[in-house]
Amino acid sequence: MIAQRRPPIEHVLVTGGAGYVGSALVPALLQEGYQVTVLDLYLYGTDVFDDVRTPALREIAGDIRDPEVVQQALEGVDAVIHLACISNDPSYDLDPALGRSINFDAFRPLVQASKRAGVQRFIYASSSSVYGVKQEPQVTEELPLEPLTDYSKYKALCEQVLAEEAAPGFTTVTVRPSTVCGYAKRLRLDLVVNILTAAAFHDRRIRIFGGDQMRPNIHIADMVAVYLDLLVQPDALVDGEIFNAGNENLTVRQLADVVRRNVDPTIEFEVVPTNDNRSYRVSDEKLRGRIGLAPRHTIADAVRDLCEAFKAGKVPGAMNDPLYHNIKRMQAAGLK
Repeated sequence: MIAQRRPPIEHVLVTGGAGYVGSALVPALLQEGYQVTVLDLYLYGTDVFDDVRTPALREIAGDIRDPEVVQQALEGVDAVIHLACISNDPSYDLDPALGRSINFDAFRPLVQASKRAGVQRFIYASSSSVYGVKQEPQVTEELPLEPLTDYSKYKALCEQVLAEEAAPGFTTVTVRPSTVCGYAKRLRLDLVVNILTAAAFHDRRIRIFGGDQMRPNIHIADMVAVYLDLLVQPDALVDGEIFNAGNENLTVRQLADVVRRNVDPTIEFEVVPTNDNRSYRVSDEKLRGRIGLAPRHTIADAVRDLCEAFKAGKVPGAMNDPLYHNIKRMQAAGLK
């Protein structure tokens, strides 16, 4: 008997699609010809997709913790890219109960609802922070997880849940992204490269805390490329797999040097002592070797892209608008 091939993926649900990565991913999906549904709280405004709204884009302003909203969002969907979460440790620590409810408690119900809806492929955005502090020069997917914070602990637990929910015809993939950098329509300026670039461009000075901690980063265009590629890979190649997504592993001091060289080499940076000596590095050799996907952009590219956006007036109020800082926006919105 000849094995039947499943129909190609045509309709993608992006949870958290109006966030930083989603605001770059959704237009790319539309450009590739997918129908796209976005499920998001739209805490950062509803104008993020003004330039790309077509009948191929369905937007649902709702809470991923609401089963009825999730069921509505899953109608007709072939694949899910799950980005929605309370991102990074400070935002999570603002309200740990809220963070758990969104990042963990809502996860298994979403996965199970996806299976019931006939979703073919579920791609989960975990985090490279699940590794904790490693001494190995190459932090690969095979190393044990040692999350240091509640944020990274629940990211790791969701990976376990996804493995437990494996089922025939339901292809699951976990991505462990490095810190994303570069310009997107829904910009975040609370990520290390973006923070340093904004400070260098607007204040003509850089302050770094510590400096020797390793920080893996990936350009947002390369992050988008990972999700696009994982949608089209054969099931057998990616089902149940975990992939690091990163590019350059540099110290905070080295990142500051990259920023300074590409903004203004005369800028000085101040080094401030810190008790936060967490240090991360990741290897993306599995992603390169398994599916042949290598990053095409550098941290320097991200810095230059941000500077161009600042110059073009695309980031008004960059240094004081809570819109660009997750924790400040969450506080202002009173999310519960």
